[in-house]
Amino acid sequence: MNYDNLTRSELIYARIECDKSLLFFTRFWFRVLRGSKFIVNEHHHVIAENLKLVEEYKLLLLNINIPPRFSKTEIAAVNFIARGIGMNPTSNWLYITASDELRAQTSVSIRDIVQHPYFKIMYGVELKRDQNGKNLWRTNKGGGLKTATIFGQITGFGAGQMIQHNENLTDFIRDFEGCIVMDDINKIDDSSIENSTNEKVSRVILNTVLSRVNSKDTPIINIQQRAGNSDATAILQNYFENDKEKAKFLVMPVIYPDGRLLWEWKCGHAEIERLRNKSLSTFETQYMQNPTPLEGLLLPITSLQFDDLSRINPQTVPYRFAVGDPADQGGDKFSTVFIHLSDSGAGVKCYVRKVLHNTHGIMQNTPRIVQNCSAFLIDEVFIESNGVGTAAVVDLKHTLRQGGGTKLTPFPSTEQKEVRILSNYEFIRDHFVFDVNYKDDPEYRAFIADLTGYVAGDDRQNKHKKDAIDVLSTAAQIIKIKFSKIIY
Repeated sequence: MNYDNLTRSELIYARIECDKSLLFFTRFWFRVLRGSKFIVNEHHHVIAENLKLVEEYKLLLLNINIPPRFSKTEIAAVNFIARGIGMNPTSNWLYITASDELRAQTSVSIRDIVQHPYFKIMYGVELKRDQNGKNLWRTNKGGGLKTATIFGQITGFGAGQMIQHNENLTDFIRDFEGCIVMDDINKIDDSSIENSTNEKVSRVILNTVLSRVNSKDTPIINIQQRAGNSDATAILQNYFENDKEKAKFLVMPVIYPDGRLLWEWKCGHAEIERLRNKSLSTFETQYMQNPTPLEGLLLPITSLQFDDLSRINPQTVPYRFAVGDPADQGGDKFSTVFIHLSDSGAGVKCYVRKVLHNTHGIMQNTPRIVQNCSAFLIDEVFIESNGVGTAAVVDLKHTLRQGGGTKLTPFPSTEQKEVRILSNYEFIRDHFVFDVNYKDDPEYRAFIADLTGYVAGDDRQNKHKKDAIDVLSTAAQIIKIKFSKIIY
């Protein structure tokens, strides 16, 4: 097919296929504008499928973490926005990034599609002649695109549309009205050391960006390589913690835990090894989506042991216990770990089967502790009894007594957290095994992020991150005392 001279009937057919598939739209316009094929990999299909959920208003947030140069901007920004404008020229879009160069490049790429003669034939959409600027432009139907840097002028424009819909109509079909797209909104250098600029980005996201919507269900898309423990992804994980059904965090590491490569044509084993050897910190953060500080980590993710723990039958494990550390101040986590301890020929292994790690109180966590004690056949629960732990002990003891079978033991702690952590982190590293599928569980994922982000002696860095490593340190102490015969 000669893409330089398509007939009207060919363009009508292309419009039909473009409306059906974002990937077809991407491939079509890549060929028209660049004269070459867009190479499609499986991860492109996954991204497109999830963007369709956004279009159908099934998600309020789609957060995509993916390595650099893996077509995230091409699909989720340039073509998603251009196609959305074509299908609904009254839609409003807000595109935000950290780099003015990327902002300008993306705006030009979208405009190149929308201004193309083929696009006018296919969609009947044109740009208003008096609003064809680099930061804001509108269609002849009233829709438009605003592009900005994170510290630029974001106010004065809203994504989506302010329309009252009658959703009770049986034939109700809603055109997609636009959304907010954030694209690599954090600069790597700022996030890796969590400086004041990174903190300012977080404030702008929470105080400004999230309010730039014209309706309560206008979706937000965040696409980025992970930049640090407090980047936009981390901010959005906390913000949507209580609305998990409407928020999806799609994590795409360059190599999956089972050894599968994300895009072998783009980044094969040799290239992965080169990137790993060049800078482990960069590789873990930007390519594996495991953000880590630059130095000082007690338990970097590369030091942890992972396995598929679903294969372990609780009935065959000789020691089954849980350890809980109730939150004692605002922002701290109520952390509980459910452990199966084995003294097999491979040495002592502490399998962390399940994790509760949230900012909810005792009332919300008590029934979940009881439920998991039953599911994992837990024989004994140890609860740190300092502070609010006393109330947790009383409440849990009563509830567990009613459920039957599980013993509750208060565990007073006299050491400072830092001392306890430094005394036990090597034991955690050498004997604890975590679930390789932890990213499928939001609380387990947050637990691992806090655990691997703990920096010795850095109170500012560790704010609200001590709870994961501390509850494991308590578990390690209990194992050393109660199960000393099988360890020493």
